[in-house]
Amino acid sequence: MSGSLNPTALVRLLGSWNSGALPAYRELADVVRLLVMDGRIPLDVALPSERALAQTLNLSRTTVTAAYANLREQGFLTAGQGSRGRTCIPHRTTPVSGPGLAVPEGLLDLAYASLPAAGEVVHRAFADALTELPALLPGFGYDAVGVPALREAIADKYTAEGVPTTPGQILVTSGAQHALNIVLRTLAGKQDRVMVEHPTYPNALDAIRASGCKPLPVALPPGTSPGGTSPGGTSPAWDIDAMVATMNQQRPAMAYLVPDFHNPTGRIMSDLQRRRLARAAASTGTTLVVDETLRALNLDGVRTAPMSSFSSAVVSIGSLSKSHWAGLRTGWIRADESLITRFVAARTVMDLGGPVVEQLAAARLVRSFGEPLDARLEELRRNREALLGLLAEQLPSWEVERPRGGLTVWCRLPSPCSTALTVLAPDFGLRLAAGPRFGVGGAFEHYLRVPYTLPPEQLEFAVGALRSAQDKLDAAPHLRRTLKTEKPAAAAVA
Repeated sequence: MSGSLNPTALVRLLGSWNSGALPAYRELADVVRLLVMDGRIPLDVALPSERALAQTLNLSRTTVTAAYANLREQGFLTAGQGSRGRTCIPHRTTPVSGPGLAVPEGLLDLAYASLPAAGEVVHRAFADALTELPALLPGFGYDAVGVPALREAIADKYTAEGVPTTPGQILVTSGAQHALNIVLRTLAGKQDRVMVEHPTYPNALDAIRASGCKPLPVALPPGTSPGGTSPGGTSPAWDIDAMVATMNQQRPAMAYLVPDFHNPTGRIMSDLQRRRLARAAASTGTTLVVDETLRALNLDGVRTAPMSSFSSAVVSIGSLSKSHWAGLRTGWIRADESLITRFVAARTVMDLGGPVVEQLAAARLVRSFGEPLDARLEELRRNREALLGLLAEQLPSWEVERPRGGLTVWCRLPSPCSTALTVLAPDFGLRLAAGPRFGVGGAFEHYLRVPYTLPPEQLEFAVGALRSAQDKLDAAPHLRRTLKTEKPAAAAVA
């Protein structure tokens, strides 16, 4: 939304910004850039005039003019008229190499953890879908539940995994995020508590807050090799005692969990832990909402049962975004039929159904779900090993948790500098998601998520850039002090 920022409000946001380690105009520009990227100064907001800001900061107008010029050069301030430029973010004018990355030209995007399409498989599914489309054209095309062929395919997939499921227990959605919003709208009222792992998926936190609910974080234990997990690891992957105590004491309406190759840590929850959680949730009336979008990305062959096999009250969310392609925008909810009826009623307030051709193609992909996975998993294993080796070689002070699956590595940094690294990274050709995006209340400045979805040669560039940004930050510790108590970034993350 558009508006303007008065000098007093901007000075309050700036805090103690002038350390003297760099020219004043550069430090001022760097901190304003951080505030824009961090979401604390909204986009399309007019900054104070040069004269007004200079007077409030007790600086020369030349210093403020130079800072604004620096922001314009970097693409964070529009030219505007006079000195009243508006905040913006750089945007590309030509495509960059990579899987559809909407980032400024020349930047490698590590904020998104997703793969390019399983091209031949996805293309063939759409080609086949077009042959099936004529049979559906006489209908109206609105279907708030989902095309029957896709619901049947998803139900059969759950049944094959040991969870008997009927098509009536499936609601097709436009991705997992859409599914979570439907569930929140149905099961949680404003000011209700929703228990989450800490850290957790940023877009889930955004959805919980947007629904008017309060995230109730329960910390994951520190990770140890390999992956800090129970199956094959040396310490519990989840603090189940703390989660059970939280449910008993706080009685959250819902718990949003990612037990299968958790985003961002890559951990997997053991069957014993799943069973305990399901029992505790049943006794407290907490609905377990389980995000299974990463379950298929099992790099180490760990065997676990779906959470829904331990309780019929579990609500499962899945999608094809991580396993096949995010551009499909096809997800689903599996739940008891009575809940599905309620979800459909809530869904029709938001939309009246998904695109038919995409669902027909998705049905083909679900029926042959494993077809592209062997090659994709092998590629991910190579990428994971390449990234872990590069991090150990170039950033030995970073503590890296080895993931058992999924798409990302969760790194503990030697100092609370995650947001600072995120701000500096574009200077070295990277876009990052700061650690606080994965937590509540500004936590995880000591952490950074690094995806291994890119090929080894791009990962080599990325880690080299991270090393350069870390070196620059070590040489300018004033930036770390400035950012230490700031709120987490609000940039888009996947």
